[in-house]
Amino acid sequence: MGKRRKIWLSAMMLLLAGALALTGCGGGGGNTGSGGSSGSGGSSGANAGGSAGGESSGEGAASGDEGDEIKVGILHSLSGTMAISEVSVKDAELLAIEEINAKGGVLGKKLVPIVEDGASDWPTFAEKARKLLSEDKVAAVFGGWTSASRKAMLPVFEELNGLLWYPVQYEGLEASPNIFYTGATTNQQIVPSVTWLLENRGKKFFLLGSDYVFPRTANKIIKAQLAAEGGEVVGEEYTPLGHTDFSTIISKIRQADPDVVYNTLNGDSNVAFFKQLKDAGITAQDLTTLSVSIAEEEIRGIGADVLAGHLAAWNYFQTTDTPENRAFVEAYKAKYGRDRVTADPIEAGYIAVYLWAAAVEKAGTTDVDAVREAAKGIGFDAPEGKVTIDGDNQHIYKTVRIGEVQPDGMFKELWATDGPVKPDPYLTGYEWAAGLAEE
Repeated sequence: MGKRRKIWLSAMMLLLAGALALTGCGGGGGNTGSGGSSGSGGSSGANAGGSAGGESSGEGAASGDEGDEIKVGILHSLSGTMAISEVSVKDAELLAIEEINAKGGVLGKKLVPIVEDGASDWPTFAEKARKLLSEDKVAAVFGGWTSASRKAMLPVFEELNGLLWYPVQYEGLEASPNIFYTGATTNQQIVPSVTWLLENRGKKFFLLGSDYVFPRTANKIIKAQLAAEGGEVVGEEYTPLGHTDFSTIISKIRQADPDVVYNTLNGDSNVAFFKQLKDAGITAQDLTTLSVSIAEEEIRGIGADVLAGHLAAWNYFQTTDTPENRAFVEAYKAKYGRDRVTADPIEAGYIAVYLWAAAVEKAGTTDVDAVREAAKGIGFDAPEGKVTIDGDNQHIYKTVRIGEVQPDGMFKELWATDGPVKPDPYLTGYEWAAGLAEE
C-alpha cells in the first residue's frame, strides 16, 4: 500500500502543478500565425490554437518507462492527401524500433510503438499528440510532415513537456525546446539550392506552392535571397493541399517564361501538377523545376517517366554512397518489399529514433529534461553521412545535395556540400535575412 500511496500522491502533485501552469500561461497556446516562433518556440498555426488550447489533462508528459517496456508514439498521416508521403516515414521509424529492440532495446527495455493517424488534418495532429502524451504516457513522439502539423503539435508538446522528433525539411525560423528537427532547416536545403540555381540555371524564378505555412514562409525567404543575389520573381502561385487542376497555373508559367519553377507543393498535388505539365508539352529540357518535397517515394506515385530530368534538393538520396546507407536500403527493402524505396524524410525519421535512443542511453533515463540535455552534441553515422545534434537549437548538421531524377526513379547527385552544414534556422549568417523572423 505504501508504494501505491506514493504513486497516488505523485499523481496529485502533477495534477496540481499542471493546473497552476495553465493558470499562469493560458493553456500554453503560444502566438497565432504562420510567421515562425521566437527562439524558445511557442508559435502555432490558427488550427493549432483551437485544437490544443482546450481543457488540459494537467498531467504533463510521463516517461513512457514502465517495467521492462518503453512506450513511444508514432504520429503521421496514414490517410488523406499527405499519406502518399507519410506512410513510408512511419514504416522507417518502426524499422528502427525493431532493429533497436533486436539489439537489446533502450536501457535494456523493449520499445513499444503506439501508432496514430494524423489524417492530413492539423487539429487531429494536436489531438493525437495530446492523447499520446497524456493518456498513453509515451516517452517521445516521432511524427509530422507539414509545418502546419508541426505548428499544431508544438504548443501541446510545450504545455505537457513532451518531446517531438520531427523528420522533414521545413522553412526554419523556429526552435522549440520540445522539438528535435532531424530534417533540413532553410540553410541546409532552400538557400543553397537557390544559389546553385542562380549560378547554373538562370535568374527568373516562378514560385509555386501549397497554401500553408511552409511554402509561404519558404518563398518569403527565397524572395529576400533573390533580391540580394540578383534573381527575379516572375510569378508566385499557391493552391490548397489536394488541389488537382493546374491548367491555369501552367498557362501563367508559359506566359511568365521563367528559367526555374521552384516547387513547394506538397502531397498528391504534385501528381497532378507534373502530369499536367507533361501533357502540356513542357519537359525538363524546356524548363527547370526544382522541388523540395518530392523524393523517391513521391516519384513512385507520380511516375519516373513524368519526372525524369527534373531536380530536387535534399540531404539524402537512396543512391547516397555510404556503407550505412547500403545497409539501411537493404534492411528497408527486406522488411517492406523489394519494390519499396527510401527517401530523405524516410531516412530522417529512421535516424530520429536512433538519435533519441542514444540520448536516452547517455542520460540513463527517459526523463524529457535529462534526454534534452544529454542529446547535445550526439553524433551518428547515418545513411546520409555523419550527423550531429546542435545543442543550441536541436537541429542536426546535414550535408546538402541536389539531384536529378533518372528514368529508373532514382536520383543522380549533381552537387553536394563538402560536408555537414551547421543548422541556422533563423538565418543569422545571412545579412539579407535580417528581420524575416519578425515579419
